[in-house]
Amino acid sequence: MNDVILRELRSIEEMEEVFQLFDGIWHPDPGGEPITVELMRALSHAGNYVAGAYQDDRLVGASVGFLAAPAGQVLHSHVTGAAVGRGIGFALKSHQRRWALDRGLDRITWTYDPLVRRNAHFNLVKLGARPEEYLPSFYGVMEDAINAGDESDRMLTVWRLTEPQVLAAVRGEPHRPKTPPDAVTALAERDGRPALGRADARTLLVAIPADIEALRRTDPGAAKSWRHAVRDVLGSLMGEGARVTGFTTKGDYLVERAPG
Repeated sequence: MNDVILRELRSIEEMEEVFQLFDGIWHPDPGGEPITVELMRALSHAGNYVAGAYQDDRLVGASVGFLAAPAGQVLHSHVTGAAVGRGIGFALKSHQRRWALDRGLDRITWTYDPLVRRNAHFNLVKLGARPEEYLPSFYGVMEDAINAGDESDRMLTVWRLTEPQVLAAVRGEPHRPKTPPDAVTALAERDGRPALGRADARTLLVAIPADIEALRRTDPGAAKSWRHAVRDVLGSLMGEGARVTGFTTKGDYLVERAPG
């Protein structure tokens, strides 16, 4: 993306631009903004990560993160917003990765809604990151235009910056592990709703809906049933030590039980 300029942001005017960009993405109620101008300014001044992507001198993406525990090892990426489908999110993540490596950090963490298929694909396939913890109702009640009417379950995702699958991903080689032929469906989609399967195999497939955001608007009952089903199946598996190792082209999480 030669026409996109990525840079760290420091001035209050730049933070106000980011605030407006995020407002246009999430449309939050007053007081429900993902981050304030003042906090972004403080984070930047304290040496944390606040960066923007510009195209034709217009802000088209931004990301805010802060240093996290263990000290000297981790950057937590708190919020990232970008124009969808234009490669800006990937460019921001690549910039964030270089920023972290330049400071001796070896991983970046963030959370995302496990029901949003495009985010699961971006994080697991495009970036080669790994979900490592299921967090039920992590942010409590959220009333922005994207999350309203749903519970804020999140997946804590870890991007280990020098892992082979990450190095391949940043070269443009997506992470697409093969689904073993003996994989069993633990959660499927049937007539738009979740359908429980078996969860007693070594390798499991956990489906998510094609467009949970649209489903929240058109069929809130179905959206709620997906939330609880994925929490019960995927959340329970991860709580028992199973690992999410990939995301299929059909929209399933590929889950591996620990041996033993």
